[in-house]
Amino acid sequence: MDSVNTTPPLIPRPESLRVLDGHFAIGPDTGVRGPDDIAELARELLGAHGSGSEIELTLTDDPALGAEGYRLAITGDGVRAEAAAPAGLRWAVQTLRQLAREGRLPRVEITDRPRFAWRGSLLDVARWCHPLPFLYKYVDLLALHKLNTLHLHLTDDQGWRFEVKRYPRLTEFGGFRTGSVVGHNREGRENDVPHGGFYTQDELRDLVTYAARRGVRIMPEIDAPGHMQAAIAAYPWLGNDPDRQLPVRVRWGISKHVLNTAEGTVEFVRQVLDELTDVFPFEYVHIGGDEVPPDEWAVSVDAGRRIAAEGLDGPERLLGWWAGQLAAHLGKLGRRAAVWDELIEQGVPEGAAVFAWRGVDRVELATRSGIDVVAAPEEFTYLDWAEADGPDEPLAIRHGLPLDKVHGFRPLPSVLGVQGQLWSEYLPTTDLVEWRAYPRLAALAEVGWCAGERDFPDFADFHARLTGHLPLLDALGVRHHPVAPLGQG
Repeated sequence: MDSVNTTPPLIPRPESLRVLDGHFAIGPDTGVRGPDDIAELARELLGAHGSGSEIELTLTDDPALGAEGYRLAITGDGVRAEAAAPAGLRWAVQTLRQLAREGRLPRVEITDRPRFAWRGSLLDVARWCHPLPFLYKYVDLLALHKLNTLHLHLTDDQGWRFEVKRYPRLTEFGGFRTGSVVGHNREGRENDVPHGGFYTQDELRDLVTYAARRGVRIMPEIDAPGHMQAAIAAYPWLGNDPDRQLPVRVRWGISKHVLNTAEGTVEFVRQVLDELTDVFPFEYVHIGGDEVPPDEWAVSVDAGRRIAAEGLDGPERLLGWWAGQLAAHLGKLGRRAAVWDELIEQGVPEGAAVFAWRGVDRVELATRSGIDVVAAPEEFTYLDWAEADGPDEPLAIRHGLPLDKVHGFRPLPSVLGVQGQLWSEYLPTTDLVEWRAYPRLAALAEVGWCAGERDFPDFADFHARLTGHLPLLDALGVRHHPVAPLGQG
């Protein structure tokens, strides 16, 4: 690796990089040759629409590059990239996108491949229904940083955003609330400004197609059996008191209103999953399972019958029972379930992946149990936490996650990968989402891509490259958090 002063501002840092003297001039007349879809992506991102083959993208039989690795050589005469699979060529194109400045590409030789197969970001669109064009932009930014998974949190107590044709009231009624929290949730203040919206299945299919062209797969989440008040508001028979008409929840936090245990309610969620999997082809579907209070089950006669019939120890065990029912249905559809780490104690369904969020110790517990794990510990990856503590920092659920701490996260080598979370209670605008996400999500992208502890770039190295990377984010209109000079963060 060349010195920080001569290293191009690439994030994440390549595995191997040699910088040579000179450059290659790139412009509208530059031609691209390669597999049709990837060549078209390169033309779009690089503005290279010529008829020649100055940029050549090639698939090669080289298992050493793995599923996402690539080699890239930029000379004075052109660009040659090769990979063993299309994903690697897409990442090579994103590297070129980062390198291209003022019509020039520096002469470099790169060999690159990721450490972890899962490198993602959760975006919560349930609390605030962010506009569809922003989802496209967010996908673009993930791909730019070689993050390959968008975890789309589509439903919660405060809103249902996924169109379900069999149950239209989920979006017609459950997609809209009468107001929102003002200030911090603990202050107990609300307004009466309605908020709502949803995405049609066709809109989401188009988003999936767009993301796939960029090497980003989308994992949808329908959170069950808790965080379901919007659905219960739309269809009261789903709840434990079917004679009570609940509103779509306005307050943040945890609702005590959870799904009942009737077979018809389980079938309802199965039918929702049928429509969901028809839109999202990704192998994993997240079924939630976090923050499920058992209070209603504990006093429900029907829940008591279910506990007895299934031979469960108590109402808390109904969480594992629910997850098992949904995971089994996903298995019949050829999919795998993903769940939050509350299921570690209540029963992780066979073949499911756990998203360990309640601390590094939960990641360690899950891996010791032989479970597939995506590391998402809140103290390193909850990017909705404030980056700084200053008076100019926007309202956040918590403080205490600066840029260098994110970059300092070292996941266990046995995990599937890492994911940064953008829960949106305090992110009502897209500008605020970007402010919280960047540059910390770029730091997490490096954590997920780069090699182990011995070879991992230190924060000074990252900071120097990030400083050179920020003009590209500015040019793309990203409202990112400012980066303090090294040593002053």
